[in-house]
This record gives sequence, structure tokens and C-alpha cells, in this order.
Amino acid sequence: MLDKELLEILACPKCKGEIIIKNEDGTEEKKQADLEYDKENQRLICHNCKLKYKIEDDIPIMLIDEAEKF
Repeated sequence: MLDKELLEILACPKCKGEIIIKNEDGTEEKKQADLEYDKENQRLICHNCKLKYKIEDDIPIMLIDEAEKF
């Protein structure tokens, strides 16, 4: 199980957790997105990039090339 403090500082290495939202008036807004921790399947999920990162022996494998696309 991953430590809560570790989860708070982890970010997707591809998008760095930044989401850009385009408003109807043409302006852009930047927001920070957290990784979802799938405890049952031992994965960290970035919904922004549509990537799942494995967790092995309580160590997140945050390599883009090894991430699973969904």
C-alpha cells in the first residue's frame, strides 16, 4: 500500500498533472489533477493522459514507456 504523503507528491511524468481546460469564451484555465490510486490492481491512473502506471513492491513504476494505455 502506498503512503498517503507519497501519493500527494506524485504526478504523471507525461502531463505533470496539469490539465488545460478551454472555456466557452475561448479562455484557458490550468488545473492540477491527482493520480488515481487503484489499490486493488496496484496501479496509478492518469485520466488526463489515459495511462496506467504499475506499482511493484510498493514502488510506483513511473516510466511512460512502461505505462499501460486505456
